[in-house]
Amino acid sequence: MKNKKLLTMQDLSCVGQCSLTVALPILSANGIETCVLPTAILSNHTMFKSWSYLDLTDEIENIFSHWKNNDFKFDAFLLGYLGKPELIKIAEKCFKEFSADGAKVIIDPVFGDNGKLYPGFDLSYVEEMKKLLKHADVILPNVTEACFLTDTEYKPNYDGYFICRLEEELAKLTDGKIIITGAICGNDIAEYIYGKKKGEILIHERIPQSKHGTGDIFASVFTANYLKGKSAHDSCETAAEFVAECLKTTDSDHFYGVNFERVLKLNN
Repeated sequence: MKNKKLLTMQDLSCVGQCSLTVALPILSANGIETCVLPTAILSNHTMFKSWSYLDLTDEIENIFSHWKNNDFKFDAFLLGYLGKPELIKIAEKCFKEFSADGAKVIIDPVFGDNGKLYPGFDLSYVEEMKKLLKHADVILPNVTEACFLTDTEYKPNYDGYFICRLEEELAKLTDGKIIITGAICGNDIAEYIYGKKKGEILIHERIPQSKHGTGDIFASVFTANYLKGKSAHDSCETAAEFVAECLKTTDSDHFYGVNFERVLKLNN
């Protein structure tokens, strides 16, 4: 069977467990040939007390010209943290010019949590992201992102009906499968999966700690399994179990991410 060649577009932190730093090893370890389009290079991610930031937007056209010259095509795309509307437009161009026949597009919007946008984001970014979702085969927003994308007021205390309404509104933006991740469900956590007017919920153990980069890890594990032919349900289940094991394995004083490397080693 031909190996899948995937392109993931997101930033790269030289130190810290998030974005490309987790996507590349996880996807590769799962047998996916992983190519990268780094949007920026950070000395370390922003959970640390200081950091440097090198924007690579101006280099992307040069990268694209050489990809065209070498006739590169990709079987799938995984989009994570982009950071500015210009990069959303570049992502659309990338899909248009470098998609192999039947290429899958998986988008993790990555712009907010806990009812708020991350620093540096504004509503213009959200509006551009809405347009990008029409290209997606799968989207992976959290509850906050789903609220912003559907112009819905965020509620810290929500129920399953609220999440289902969000999915119905998101379906107006994309024909792809919608998976709302990390929804609080009592003492548990859940993924709500919606596609072709049918929904299901996957409930699993909620680990009583929050760590940086777990969303990136979930998206990477989900994508690897989905591209290998697993259903969205089974891919979610595998990703959720992997993240839970990472959290259990990580010491409480490891503040800047989770020790996914230890779990990845055990699973491969």
